[in-house]
Amino acid sequence: MTVPTPSSDLETLVALNHDYVRSVQTSDVRWFEERLAPDFLCTNPDGSLVDRAAFLQQTARPVAISALESHDVRVRIMGDTAIIHARTTYVGPDGLPAHGRYTDVWARRQGRWLAVAAHVTRKA
Repeated sequence: MTVPTPSSDLETLVALNHDYVRSVQTSDVRWFEERLAPDFLCTNPDGSLVDRAAFLQQTARPVAISALESHDVRVRIMGDTAIIHARTTYVGPDGLPAHGRYTDVWARRQGRWLAVAAHVTRKA
């Protein structure tokens, strides 16, 4: 078994982060089904904590925001765990620009990076 080098882990996690944001915007449940750990938990902007099943249900509903983008992405890799911090910009349901932040935690399990936790904030 070849152990991935830190640079390939970084490239993988940057790509996963990009696809995660795209999948939120496009309600791509299938992408999340393949990349969320069974024990995944997410803290939503309203403060609610949801498990994997509830996250997939809420992801299936079309989002009310548009033009979601991530900025200032910071990926920290600590062995088989990675934490991604980023700032977001988007257009709110009212058509006005808004912003937020998120923190995602990834774990390498059986050779694959899976999302194990997310925390999202939004501010109009």
